[in-house]
Amino acid sequence: MARYRQAFKDRAIARMLPPESASVEQVAAETGISPAALERWRASALHALAGDPSGSGAARLDMLVAVGGLDEQERLAWCLGKGVEPAALDHWRRLAAAALAADAGGQPFDSRHERDQRRIRELERELRRKEQALAEAATLLVLPGKPVLRHEPDAG
Repeated sequence: MARYRQAFKDRAIARMLPPESASVEQVAAETGISPAALERWRASALHALAGDPSGSGAARLDMLVAVGGLDEQERLAWCLGKGVEPAALDHWRRLAAAALAADAGGQPFDSRHERDQRRIRELERELRRKEQALAEAATLLVLPGKPVLRHEPDAG
């Protein structure tokens, strides 16, 4: 039995999944791999995506987009052809709708972006200040003799 590198398998599987959605026969003709092997690879990849909640969200979204305009019969045929459970598509759709609804209640992107940029500038300022203090402390440890204080304590 021939063995193929994972990168090769991934490229073949990617050709059979959205957005390309090439047929198994087409990929088999291009690669010289049997359609049965390609079906197993694709089913295994889709099963891993469906069973792993931390799987590729982009792949799931691509699948949802691919079936978005199909009627129920076409959708079932697509699921059968791609090895995807229709219930998994329904679940992913609910998750995507919930995520979009939650995001819609949040701040607009520009406002969040500005807030994040302001926080980054504050943290960078604080980091520079601490780096300077650390450099001063290192200098005091390295220099021989009596340390010189930069900031004299207030007399009084």
